[in-house]
Amino acid sequence: MMRGSLLGRRTATRLRQVAISAVKSAKIKLLLCCCVLFTFFATRTTPFLGWADHADSLNSFSGSRLYYRRGYALLINTWKRNDLLKQSISHYTSCRGLDSIRIVWSEPNPPSDNLVKFLTQVVQSNSRDGRQIELKFDIHEEDSLNNRFKELKDLKTDAVLSIDDDIIFPCSTVEFAFSVWRTAPNAMVGWVPRMHWIEKLNGNAGRYIYGGWWSVWWTGTYSMVLSKAAFFHKKYLSLYTNEMPASIREYVAKNRNCEDIAMSFLVANATGASPIWVKGNDIS
Repeated sequence: MMRGSLLGRRTATRLRQVAISAVKSAKIKLLLCCCVLFTFFATRTTPFLGWADHADSLNSFSGSRLYYRRGYALLINTWKRNDLLKQSISHYTSCRGLDSIRIVWSEPNPPSDNLVKFLTQVVQSNSRDGRQIELKFDIHEEDSLNNRFKELKDLKTDAVLSIDDDIIFPCSTVEFAFSVWRTAPNAMVGWVPRMHWIEKLNGNAGRYIYGGWWSVWWTGTYSMVLSKAAFFHKKYLSLYTNEMPASIREYVAKNRNCEDIAMSFLVANATGASPIWVKGNDIS
């Protein structure tokens, strides 16, 4: 009787072990199945996440290396703030991706010899390891904010880093933004997000409302990045100068404002795509 009971318990124990093993096997198979499905849907949904448009850039590694090897041009806007300009140039010449510096000069008097000498020495001291950084003042007779986006036909790089003289980001932050831009060279990649929306009026027409940083923070969204700190392709300088409606440039010149909004909208209109906001802390 005891022997039969012992045999029964052993049989029951073995059945439980078999059942547990089967359950574990089923869980493993279910997990593997879920992984396969996740991979399938993830690859199928990439177009909706916006990556499919950049597949050629991502798959063409040699193209990405070309963008990096050629680096970017620093397009810096300044106005009677030589100390800030010196500080900014001294910093950005230490960033490894920098190829050239173009200073937008719209002041009534040309840059002083002392300023030119100082900046030239800074550039030469940081042009090492075979890297030669080009420095050039683009002097404009007319004082207009449109000058910062005048076409530059002699640029050697496709990438342009547009920045104000009072904004300084760490080189690591700049290099990260540049790497993002290289994956989407038609987009505008920047650090200063803003947003806009349409306010409905009594009639059918509406008007655009501009929202600053607090609107971005409150809503958790943005619709543009400002060119006071942004990467974009040099071709947009030509579009701004030659293709954008003259009425917009006239508004910018008259009101001395909104050139950054105009450039952001120009890029969005040309690409039909959203800008890319990258986060970074200004250390100036």
